[in-house]
This record gives sequence, C-alpha cells and structure tokens, in this order.
Amino acid sequence: MKGFKSRTVGFVFLLIVYAAAAGIGVLVYRALNGSALLRLLLADAAATVFVFLISTLVKNPSVYDPYWSVAPVVILALLMPAHGGWQTGSVLLFACVSYWGIRLTANWAYTFRGLGGCDWRYEMLAKKSGAWFPLVNLFGIMLFPTIVVFLCLLPALDYLASGGLNALTCTGFAVCLLAATLQLVSDLQLHRFQRISSDRARIIRTGLWKYARHPNYLGEILMWWGIYLVMLSVRPAHWFLGAGALVNTLMFLFISIPMAEKRMAGYKEGYAAYRGETNMLLPLPLLRAGKSRGLYEA
Repeated sequence: MKGFKSRTVGFVFLLIVYAAAAGIGVLVYRALNGSALLRLLLADAAATVFVFLISTLVKNPSVYDPYWSVAPVVILALLMPAHGGWQTGSVLLFACVSYWGIRLTANWAYTFRGLGGCDWRYEMLAKKSGAWFPLVNLFGIMLFPTIVVFLCLLPALDYLASGGLNALTCTGFAVCLLAATLQLVSDLQLHRFQRISSDRARIIRTGLWKYARHPNYLGEILMWWGIYLVMLSVRPAHWFLGAGALVNTLMFLFISIPMAEKRMAGYKEGYAAYRGETNMLLPLPLLRAGKSRGLYEA
C-alpha cells in the first residue's frame, strides 16, 4: 500500500471508489420495490458497506471521510427529478446543500495527505477495540454517521415533495447559508493559524476562535436545523422529522466535542484556562453572570 501515501494517487483512488459506491447505491435503489425512503436507506447503506469493504482492503477507515459531505448532494441530485423537479424552492434547497457539501468536501481535500495515515479518532478506536475494530469500523465509524446524515436529509426530501416558499422558508435558507459560511470562515481562520504557527501546542485565539472553541461544529449543527426549518415552513405537521437534526446535535455535544477536547487537553498549553474563558459553540463574548451550560460550556 506504499503508493497510497501519495496525495494524488489517494485522490484518484477515492474518486473511483466513490463513483463505484454511487453506482451501487443507484442499482440497489432501482432493484428494490416498496417505500422510496426504505429503498433509499438500503441503497445508502449498501454504498456505505462497499466503502467499508474498500477501507478494510486498504486498511484505512479514512476512506469513509468524504462520505458525510458527498452523499447528501448526490442523493438530492438523483431524487430531485422525481420529487417536483427544479422548482424555485427545490433549486434554493439544492444550492444550500451543495454549498455546504462542496465547502466541507473542499476542507477535507485541503487537509487530505494521502491514505498513508488516518484520522486520530480511528487510531484511538482501533487501539481500544482491538480485534473488535472491524465491527466498530462498520457500525460506529461508517453506518452510524450514514444513518445520522440520512435522518438529517429526510426534511429536505419531504420539502421537495411539497415545495413552496414563505418567510419562514427563506429564514431556513438563511440559517443554512449562515451555517455553511460560519464553517467556511472558521476553517479558513484555523488553516491560516496552522500555517503561521509551527508550535502545535499553541491555541488559536483569533477570529471566531477567540470567542468559541468549536465554531465550525456550530455551523454543522445549524445547517441541519436550517434544513428542518425549511421543511417545517410548509409541512408543520411533520415536526417529528426534526429527529435527525436533534441526533446530529447530540452527537456533537456528547461524542465529537468531548473526544476532541480530551485530546487537545493533552497537548495544548493552557487549554483548561482557555476552556474556562471561551464558549463551547457560540462565537460571542462569554457571559460571566448566569451563563447556561450546553451552547456555552461543556
């Protein structure tokens, strides 16, 4: 697998893998009968399992990394013709999800260094789980996020079936644009800081990061609440579809953020003080008096 250390070879390899995964998903979707949503879920799962098998073959779970941002854009593009077509609301929805997906994929591509290494979280899980890691990889690293994204996407698919625009719909689109832009700005600020600082132990305390420890995660959380708001604006009876955005929020609050903070506390100088002086998610000055936990503190 020495060749996979090359960034270019890794990109080409993943491009082929994801094209094949998309093809498998389409074939499964068309081959099945019954509920369109169930067929879509099974097709999504089949594509994920294929990515898992490839990741096992090359011994690198990071093969899955682009899936989170690529799948929603591909799913919407494939289903739009069958769900109302290219109406104004549908186009705006697709534009918002594409902006989010392209930005997130571009950020992954910028940080991608080839398949010679993998995400620190996967390495940690591999050490902890030992011989059970293949199951952890399939169900925890891959299928669980796939299901979370699928649940987050359900309001978007429901909106496509009805369409319509009103003030609340536009507010939802605005939240989506704000969320993706928040991620874009915070990631650009972080990359700039990493370029000019050679000291890995330093903490970024500029821009959005001066006020929040995880402004990029806030953008990811808000994105799916924005999609939910878009759907809710025209189909309020389907309020229960907010389950996806809720699960996504809880995943960040109780899994992603605690894992990241535990790791950073181990090598970032003065991280305990920084944590006490900075909000967890909201990029606003810390409210000293009567501050609430959750969005402010972990």
